[in-house]
Amino acid sequence: MEFNVNRVDEANAVITATVSKEVIEANLDKVARQAAKTMDIQGFRKGKVPVAVVKQRYADKLREDAEGEVLRSILGDSIEKLEISHDDIIGEPSVSKYDKKDNGDIDVEIKIANKPKVELGDYKSLVPEVEDKTVDAKEIDSRLEEMAKSSAPLEKLKRKRMAKDADFVVIDFEGFVDGVAFDGGKAEKYTLEIGSASFIPGFEEQIIGMKYEEQKDITVTFPESYQSKDLAGKEAVFKVTLHEIQEKAAAEINDEFVAKMLPGEEDATVETLKTKIEDQMKAELKGTYYRDELKPAFLDSLIENIEFALPTSVIDQEINYALNNKVKTMKEEEIKELQEDASKLESIRNELKEDAAKSVKATFIVDALAKAEGIDVEDKEVTQVIYYEAMQSGQNPQEVLKQYQDAGYLPAIKMSMIEEKVITKLLDEKLGK
Repeated sequence: MEFNVNRVDEANAVITATVSKEVIEANLDKVARQAAKTMDIQGFRKGKVPVAVVKQRYADKLREDAEGEVLRSILGDSIEKLEISHDDIIGEPSVSKYDKKDNGDIDVEIKIANKPKVELGDYKSLVPEVEDKTVDAKEIDSRLEEMAKSSAPLEKLKRKRMAKDADFVVIDFEGFVDGVAFDGGKAEKYTLEIGSASFIPGFEEQIIGMKYEEQKDITVTFPESYQSKDLAGKEAVFKVTLHEIQEKAAAEINDEFVAKMLPGEEDATVETLKTKIEDQMKAELKGTYYRDELKPAFLDSLIENIEFALPTSVIDQEINYALNNKVKTMKEEEIKELQEDASKLESIRNELKEDAAKSVKATFIVDALAKAEGIDVEDKEVTQVIYYEAMQSGQNPQEVLKQYQDAGYLPAIKMSMIEEKVITKLLDEKLGK
């Protein structure tokens, strides 16, 4: 069987072949004979079913299997001819043409994408200049005061008054939807900071003006995005009793406060804590500086200066992803227009193509940079990051991890972490020069 392999560029190839009817029929006989050895059909002993009976009963499935085996054979021979390894093939080869002719022959076209070879060249010369970020002493003092104020104990007001914004109130509450109490909507002697936005929107504002031992019905509407589907978008009435108003005690910055902030660190002083605060603030500044300013500039420079072929199938996937996100923001009428006019859909795809190609190119460049710099991220590191972020947002880490696994997000998260590591390493090196 003859086939042609056309190497479009280093990352793409097209295979064309005409599969004759005779090849398909021969393959069909072979598949049928193999099936006959294992099939269990009533009236025949297992393994003794006539091939003609098998072909008659399972004609469509056997023909499908026979044609599939021919395609796999063409594909295997083509990959060998292209001299690329299976590990370098990206995604599944796509059958772009499969025309069955009247005479039984089949015209086939298969597209293959493989990892391009990325020649980085003198990539370190493209690393932008890096400024060393400093923190003003006043900013350090301000952060220290915030920490002291935050850790200061709460004290009951000496003089009774109405609740106001930024107060800490001790309340009982119970929530009802359509007059029925719901799970998780009740608490006693609960301390709430007014203005913290920790409750349903509108709840905290309605406590302002309440007096000691006052009872009040507070009406709010749960957000449509609320985690409990039974409550999302519904109106609820909370019966609230205010018992006490508290405020933060005066913040004291002394050795006792330092010991609380730096447990286990002997002989720590206020200056020790200030040094640590400065280090933390510098790290925060540097992180923002790298992420928002230097990293985009560096990636743009790499994309502009490093040339190599890109797998068209991967670019198409990236376009589809961007298109799906765009469609989610569209109105019904706009979506209907796209469904009725294919040219409009194609126009949007063309608009998205440049950014998609840049995104794909950046991914291959970062992968090559990571290999050049010996940077890797283990799977357990990815899991740790997901667990930490889930706990920070009050979610179940195992459930979040499973959701990400099922959605296929883990490879993208890992790639993002590798990108962060390798670019930070290169920028830090530049800073140290």
